[in-house]
Amino acid sequence: MAPALTVETPQAPHTLSSLGSAPKSIFPDGIKTSGQIPPIYDELKPYSTFPKEISGPTVWRKEDYEHNPERWTHVFSNEEVEEMSKAADAFISAGTPLTGISKDNFPLPTMTPFLTSMRNELLNGKGFILFKGFPVEAWGLHKSAVAYMGLGTYLGYFVSQNGRGHVLGHVKDLGEDATAIDRVRIYRTNARQFFHADDSDLVGLLCVARALEGGESDICSSHHVFNTLQREHPDVVETLTTPNWYFDRKGETSVGQEEWIKTSVFYMERGENGRVYTKWDPYYIRSLTRFSDKGLIPPLSEAQQRAAAVLEEVCNRLALHMILEVGDIQFLSNEHVLHARTAYKDYPPPAPRRHLMRLWLATPEDEGGWKLPFADSGEKKRGGIQVNDQRPVAPLDAE
Repeated sequence: MAPALTVETPQAPHTLSSLGSAPKSIFPDGIKTSGQIPPIYDELKPYSTFPKEISGPTVWRKEDYEHNPERWTHVFSNEEVEEMSKAADAFISAGTPLTGISKDNFPLPTMTPFLTSMRNELLNGKGFILFKGFPVEAWGLHKSAVAYMGLGTYLGYFVSQNGRGHVLGHVKDLGEDATAIDRVRIYRTNARQFFHADDSDLVGLLCVARALEGGESDICSSHHVFNTLQREHPDVVETLTTPNWYFDRKGETSVGQEEWIKTSVFYMERGENGRVYTKWDPYYIRSLTRFSDKGLIPPLSEAQQRAAAVLEEVCNRLALHMILEVGDIQFLSNEHVLHARTAYKDYPPPAPRRHLMRLWLATPEDEGGWKLPFADSGEKKRGGIQVNDQRPVAPLDAE
């Protein structure tokens, strides 16, 4: 039997207790992203303990919202725009690095109650919102980035999104080969992104420029998906709750880490009345043939291939479709919302390419976050992607 097939609890490559006291010479806010780590296998629950049906506000249907945009959109008022503008101007004048932004140096006193309520809605309610009227064209990339990241600090702690430490990401076609899924991140191409959840509690997308065609957003309640699968394909749910799925890390690893993470797709929160959490990205399970061909990990089984296909079909059937216009900001929960993007075609030069600024945000347990079966669940910057001591960076455009 190959070594990777033995059941052992992997060890984290760093001491999690040190993440909240990271050197400010590298991490300006003193907090390091914990990065991808395997689950605590003893805390993963068997299929028999999962609910037959989930209820509550996290379960929603597209019919609830597709003809009622006022239920999931918020147009920034003139007063809110002015408050963000004032805070951004003051932050820029102070000369603080963008990676050092926080609620303390980006005050939004008037907006705070609303943002606190919205954070709860993202974590424990329907799990999504679309802000409109963010003046990205008038403000330009720098001020927009400051205001966007400042706004994000009221929802969570920004975490690194790749091995280069990008805490401000950029979804943009850089001409990379979308078929080279073992090394290329799809957000850097114009290919379709299938339904997935990112490695953070929340994800934000600010539309800076639209595509000529496509690039549109689809989202669905993973709890509605779960209920549908339980009714129609309970065997698929059992497959998805079994912790024998391998997810590629695409080389974004620290010293001593494996090139993959073994986990389940559906798993339960720790403690009483735990909720169902979803970790999923089909590109990351299909890019591992370079290891399975060598016998280092098992290939996808027929049951897993069927489960992946059925999951995507159900997500597509239940999805709410939306189009992000310039100046729109979409925030989603990765706990209980799956999202996708259609393939797209950019305008010909010299028109700008489709461009979304992206935030990954963490919400730790002691600040209302979900109690996840991972060793970093209590860390402020849990999740994300952290390679060794790579410092955080916030580029203003794709690189």
